[in-house]
Amino acid sequence: MRLVVARCSARYTGRLTAHLPQATRLLVVKSDGSVLLHSDGGSYKPLNWMSPPCTLAVSAPDAEAAARGVTAVWTVQHQKSDDRLEIDLHEVHHDSSHDLGVDPGLVKDGVEAHLQELLAAQIELLGTGHTLVRREYMTAIGPVDILAKHPDGGTVAVEIKRRGDIDGVEQLTRYLDLLNRDPLLAPVRGVFAAQEIKPQARVLATDRGIGCLLLDYDAMRGVDDPESRLF
Repeated sequence: MRLVVARCSARYTGRLTAHLPQATRLLVVKSDGSVLLHSDGGSYKPLNWMSPPCTLAVSAPDAEAAARGVTAVWTVQHQKSDDRLEIDLHEVHHDSSHDLGVDPGLVKDGVEAHLQELLAAQIELLGTGHTLVRREYMTAIGPVDILAKHPDGGTVAVEIKRRGDIDGVEQLTRYLDLLNRDPLLAPVRGVFAAQEIKPQARVLATDRGIGCLLLDYDAMRGVDDPESRLF
């Protein structure tokens, strides 16, 4: 990864046209070819960028640009479109390259796959007498996270999210419409399970007869014992 701190201006042309006036910024050139311009603000989002596949060419400025104080011109051209990012460097304060190696990626606690695994192993959280049929029950429109049996013999379809919003309820509704057409499964009721369920999603689920279940990730993996809490 190459890091350059420089006083620069930039022009983006292609699907849109944008201009960054001269200011001191951080330029990041990644090993995949992407180029990003950051300011000292605005959180993580760059002011402008070019995603791969693209090529970076460095050239000397023409006479007019040199007269304006430009010392080098970066031209970043996308390989599959006419999108182009041109950066005029006026003064470079820092230029360094670093080999970061292979990144293993972000490992999140409480991702949906792990929540699914934990709930399948603790299916009684749905209620006493529930039994697991299978995880990732495949349908024509995608897999249902968990399919279980209710003590009364009915089927329960569970959709699991880290943060439950209206889209998740809509997704479960589509599964229920399809599953209830299968005479071997019907009647099928739904349970929307998440670590956090937004109020609008809870209202919509209740209106459609779908149960809501809050998942306590720490308790499910044995890190937290709810019964030992003081409050």
